[in-house]
Amino acid sequence: MRDRPTAAEYNPANERETRDAVAKVLIVDDEPNIREVVGLYLRRDGHDVVSATDGEEALEVFLQAEPDLVVLDLMLPKVGGLEVCRRMRAERRVPLIMLTARGEEEERIVGLSVGADDYVVKPFSPRELAARVAAVLRRAEEPSGHADRKVFTFEGLDIDPNTREVLVRGEPAALTAREFDLLYQMASTPGRVYTRDQLMESVWGYTFSADTSTVTVHVRRLREKVEPDPARPRYLQTVWGVGYKFGG
Repeated sequence: MRDRPTAAEYNPANERETRDAVAKVLIVDDEPNIREVVGLYLRRDGHDVVSATDGEEALEVFLQAEPDLVVLDLMLPKVGGLEVCRRMRAERRVPLIMLTARGEEEERIVGLSVGADDYVVKPFSPRELAARVAAVLRRAEEPSGHADRKVFTFEGLDIDPNTREVLVRGEPAALTAREFDLLYQMASTPGRVYTRDQLMESVWGYTFSADTSTVTVHVRRLREKVEPDPARPRYLQTVWGVGYKFGG
């Protein structure tokens, strides 16, 4: 199967062919098989797909095609995936899912910190990736206003869904969109124990078993940002063998 247009082939006149697509997705990976298989699953779900084979080309296609979501490999020729993510974020806010190799936990953490919405570890199920694309797009389309949602105040921690602002001992904490959603979900029911699968479903929107290490990484990042002592968490507590609970 041939990939959809790259930067050199992209022609805005072709927009009329795909204007009814669910979303336009940019796949960035230097492995042809991954671009082909992922593209097949995403087109089957009704998405328009464009692709790039390296970081330099990815930035060109990103500017020309204006995708609604990006699937981005971290290990890329010419310009690395993390730098591509930073440059895309500097241009505009677009949902982004990273592809990473097993064992690259630090890179995943850095990727989430620069604005990636989610990540998938290679080797992965194309069906799972397609489901994650659908979930990220669905959450991106949700109304940003939450005037009917309760503001939570705990000792040393304030969470305001109307402004999506979190204050830690009076100082603003820089959370990603997903980190905020996870914190708000758990803070809304103090003491309730969530399994990682339950958090994947309620926060990420996945309704089937997936790689729940995504939850682990986000909890770790949140602890570094909101806990007085991340090594001895007060708010985001681990329930061994089960999952997590909010202990505010």
